[in-house]
Amino acid sequence: MAKTLIVFFSRADENYFGGAMRYVKVGNTEIVVDLMKELIDADTFKIEMKEPYSPVYMTCIEEAKRDKQNNVRPELISYPDSIDEYDTIVLGYPNYWGTIPMAVATFLEKYDFTGKTILPLCTNEGSRMGSSEIDIRKCAKGVTVKSGLAITGSRAADSGEALKKWFAANGLI
Repeated sequence: MAKTLIVFFSRADENYFGGAMRYVKVGNTEIVVDLMKELIDADTFKIEMKEPYSPVYMTCIEEAKRDKQNNVRPELISYPDSIDEYDTIVLGYPNYWGTIPMAVATFLEKYDFTGKTILPLCTNEGSRMGSSEIDIRKCAKGVTVKSGLAITGSRAADSGEALKKWFAANGLI
């Protein structure tokens, strides 16, 4: 039987919302993942960095920029023992400097994705998917990457209908 895994990276603390900074206890991507769990039967795994970026937004984006420029792979707290039982991975992440966060690259490079499909979901405040779909293909050996879904982060809580359509188009509903 086909199994689905939702893997996501999300950041709380001070975040950018359409021109203003605001502190949040739950990151936008995690808000969307919570909606996903109401729509599809899937296991979930949260990507967490051993040394998280600063809770201050402007410092965080500079740290993320530095890691991207230096092609850093941050160490993660944990990994799933295996992803062998899953054929579809829904991969959620915020857009960091036009692509996936480097912590997501760390995760993707750990596994062989041959025969698996990734459905990318990117939260952002206007930069959409950026080059993330291309970069996922570069990091995830053997994967098939379907067209992603870009969700405006400040409207994450209202993304249920977009998720339903996207999941239906990809055979998950």
